[in-house]
Amino acid sequence: MKNANIRTGSYGEQQAVDYLQQLGHQVLHRNWKYQRREIDIISGYQQVLHFTEVKTRMRQQYGLPENAVHAKKLKNMQAAAAAFLELHPQWKRISFDVLAIDMSGENTEIHYFEDLS
Repeated sequence: MKNANIRTGSYGEQQAVDYLQQLGHQVLHRNWKYQRREIDIISGYQQVLHFTEVKTRMRQQYGLPENAVHAKKLKNMQAAAAAFLELHPQWKRISFDVLAIDMSGENTEIHYFEDLS
């Protein structure tokens, strides 16, 4: 089961990268780590640095993918983002985003929630 989750997550992250690039984002990093925290995708778009958490679900029995991003996860993202910004202080505008990928139906649905900070 764990390998299936890893494959689903990897597939979802690639879908997210493709989606963001179609919107015009320049993907700077994937799976950027700081201590034990990770940011799935860091991208730049129109002078805004986007820190994006990707959640992918094959079935809805555990709820919608976006509902899996809790306050603790956002807090961890903010801590990792602060470390990233210390290394890259040129970024003045930032956004914390969630990209939810729902593959439970016939068609894959992608929902992008921007600026959750």
